[in-house]
Amino acid sequence: MMNNSAVEISQLRVRRGSTDVFDGIDLAIPRGQITGLLGPSGCGKTTLMRSIVGVQKIASGEVTVLGEPGGSRQLRRRVAYGTQGAAIYGDLSVRQNLAYFAALLKAPKRDVDRVIDEVGLRAQSGQLVDSLSGGQATRVSLAMALIGSPEVVVLDEPTVGLDPVLRVELWGLFRELADRGVTLIVSSHVMDEALRCDRLLLMREGRIIADTTPSALLEDTGTADPEAAFLALIERDRGVYGDTRRARRDARDHPEEEGR
Repeated sequence: MMNNSAVEISQLRVRRGSTDVFDGIDLAIPRGQITGLLGPSGCGKTTLMRSIVGVQKIASGEVTVLGEPGGSRQLRRRVAYGTQGAAIYGDLSVRQNLAYFAALLKAPKRDVDRVIDEVGLRAQSGQLVDSLSGGQATRVSLAMALIGSPEVVVLDEPTVGLDPVLRVELWGLFRELADRGVTLIVSSHVMDEALRCDRLLLMREGRIIADTTPSALLEDTGTADPEAAFLALIERDRGVYGDTRRARRDARDHPEEEGR
C-alpha cells in the first residue's frame, strides 16, 4: 500500500444475496488527488464508494480511510459523501438546506457562504430547491458535501445529466479542491472525464481492470481517447479473464488432471 494513502482497501468482499459483488479487491488511493472511478453502469462503482464511506455492509476485508476504519465515528467530519440522488429538502431554500446541514455537523456558520460561492449559487441562495434546475440542485448537493472542509470527498456521478458548460465548471472546482490538498474520489461512466483526473481506477464486473493515470492509459492501449482505451481494456480483460474462468472450470470438472 502507499505511504501517502487517503484510502487503503485490502481483500474487500461484498455480497448481494448469493452473488459476489467484489471478491477480494485491493487498492490504495493517494491523498490530495482526483481519483476517477470509471466504468459502465452496474460495474460496482457505487458499492465501492459506499464501502469507502462506511455505509455498505461488507462480507470481509478491510477498508481504512485516513488511518481509521471506514465509517468510524472519527471520520464523520473528515469524509463527505455526495450520492447520485440529491439529498436535499425541496421545500427549503439553498441557504436553509446548507445552514441545517452545517448545524448537524457543528461546522462554522461562515461555511454556508463559503460553499455557496464555491459552487456558484450566490444568486440562487434564497430560492427554494424545488424551483432550481437539475444542474443547480446538483450543485446544492455538492455544496452540502463541502460543508465542514472535509479531507476526503466521495462523489457518485456528480456530473450525470449536466450540460457540458456546467460539467467543465464543476471539474474546475474539483481541481481547486485537490490543489488545496483535498482527496476527491469521483465516479463517472463518461469516459472523457478520465482526462480530468490524476489517477484512474477502471472497473468491470466488480473488478479493477486498470489502476493507472490518463497518459499511461492512452499509451498502454495505443489509443487517442479514453473511450477507445476503455474498450481496448475490456477486450483485453475478456481474453485474460475468460481464460482464467475456463481454467477454473476445467479444474473443477476434471480434478484428476491437476498436477499432471
